[in-house]
This record gives sequence, C-alpha cells and structure tokens, in this order.
Amino acid sequence: MANLFGFDASTVPEQESFDAIPAGAYVAIATDSEFKPTKNGRGEYLQFVFEVLDGPYKGRKLWSRLNLKNENQTAIDIAQRELGAICRAVGVIRPGDSSELHNKPLLLTVDVELDDRNRQQNVIKKYEPATGGAAPVSAPAPQPTGAAPAAAPAAAPWAR
Repeated sequence: MANLFGFDASTVPEQESFDAIPAGAYVAIATDSEFKPTKNGRGEYLQFVFEVLDGPYKGRKLWSRLNLKNENQTAIDIAQRELGAICRAVGVIRPGDSSELHNKPLLLTVDVELDDRNRQQNVIKKYEPATGGAAPVSAPAPQPTGAAPAAAPAAAPWAR
C-alpha cells in the first residue's frame, strides 16, 4: 500500500485522452526538441514535440522523429527534407540549434495510421507556414489608380 494522505482528486484536472486526433490540418508550435538514440544504438533521431494551438484539440501534443544520424542514407535524406520543410514553415532557414524552431506557429497536416501493435497513431505528413501561403511579401502590390485599398487580412488568433 501507498499513503495518499493529502491527495485531493477534485484539485487536479481530468485525465486527457491519448487517442489519435482526426486527420486534418492543425496550427501548432514546436515546444521541445532533442536528439535521442535509435533503438539499435547506431544512430540518433531528432524528436520534435508539437502542440496544437487552437480548436477542439488545443493543447494536444504531436511528435515527429527525424533520423538525421543513421546508417541508412535514405532515412537521412527523408529526415533532412522534413527538417527543411519545418525550417521553411517557421521562416528559420539556417538554424544553429533546434530550439530556434520552437514557439513559431506552423500548419501541420496530420494523418492517422496504425502502429506495429495495430493502434491508431498520428503521423505528420506536411509542414507549411501557418499563414497557409508562401513567404510573406514585404510590400503590398500596387493598386490601380483610383481603386480602393485592399483590406488587410485579420490577424490569426495565435498571432495576437
């Protein structure tokens, strides 16, 4: 037995579900990243933890593992392309440390797949800028003479 004197279940939040979230697009930020050894111990992967910023799945975590140090060159190539997509999505093209990619909104396209034990898990399939578009333009396009200026787009809730 264990003494639980002083514990009050009414003071702690309900347990979260760890079921996979539905496939779709989610605005998120990277909250953590670290190198971890591969199962066979002969390589390392960079693990990112992403947190969904809004909607019904706000606060849910998603993980991505990039095999940047691996015996298999194809695994490295895939990981480098994925890291490149993350960098472009958050606008940090030459990071010196993975922490430079944290706390910058990006749009994740998420799918649901079965793991090796036939359980549903989320897999991040695509990384894009949170604005959904290409790199921001520094100046607005010129308006034809006499035309009313275009309205500025509303700020996204995570950018306020």
